[in-house]
Amino acid sequence: MTIKADPTEFAGKRVLISGGTKGLGRATVERFLAGGARVITSARGTLEPIDGVEFVQADLTTAEGGEALASAALKRLGGVDILAHVLGGSTTPGGGFVALTDEYWLSELNLNLLATVRLDRLLIPQMIERGSGVVVHVTSIQSVLPLPDATTAYASAKAALRTYSKSISKELGPKGVRVNVVSPGWIMTEGTDVFLKRIQAANGGTIEDARQLVLAGLGGIAIGRGADPFEVAEAIAFLASDRASSIHGSELVVDGGTVPTV
Repeated sequence: MTIKADPTEFAGKRVLISGGTKGLGRATVERFLAGGARVITSARGTLEPIDGVEFVQADLTTAEGGEALASAALKRLGGVDILAHVLGGSTTPGGGFVALTDEYWLSELNLNLLATVRLDRLLIPQMIERGSGVVVHVTSIQSVLPLPDATTAYASAKAALRTYSKSISKELGPKGVRVNVVSPGWIMTEGTDVFLKRIQAANGGTIEDARQLVLAGLGGIAIGRGADPFEVAEAIAFLASDRASSIHGSELVVDGGTVPTV
């Protein structure tokens, strides 16, 4: 399926996308570029240039990395109109809660919660000063549907991000800044393969066995497949656009019907 973006939709908009070099983040970068936006993103390591994208080498799991990206956005773009926080993931092993040391917990919290909180703190004030801006946080259906064998820390961090998002929406809405959440289900990215290999290592069997274990933990996916990254990127772009100008403090779930409750 191909969706043709309006090349003027985000013309003149300055967009910061965290985690924008692969997977959903890369798809989100491409979606905003297709809409005419100026885009800045970062990664821990070096990477091949992306046409039309400002790039900063920074580790956003650290305060210093967040400051480096925010400073570059202010200097190179003169500010940010849209913050799309896509950064996230999990590196914890299988084995349930007893396998989660303090080191794993802190790693998941820094990646999936605090990286976003820090960038918000650095960049939302200039939105408030202008009286306009949009923030989109990417959480996960894991926040309400965790997999206890392998995603307890990740799911907990995403649940905290979800609550944080709702809280700041109450504060920022009257100041002209919209805040919304996109909660994806299973997305078919490079990270999916890494995740399945971790499940396989913890439980034995084949990659297909690991895939079935995850699907069983999720209770299945009603439409029978995970989402392509561009499908979730389209949801992020919609919430950031003027088409969603009255949507605020909301959560858009993109999970193919995985969560079985309303």
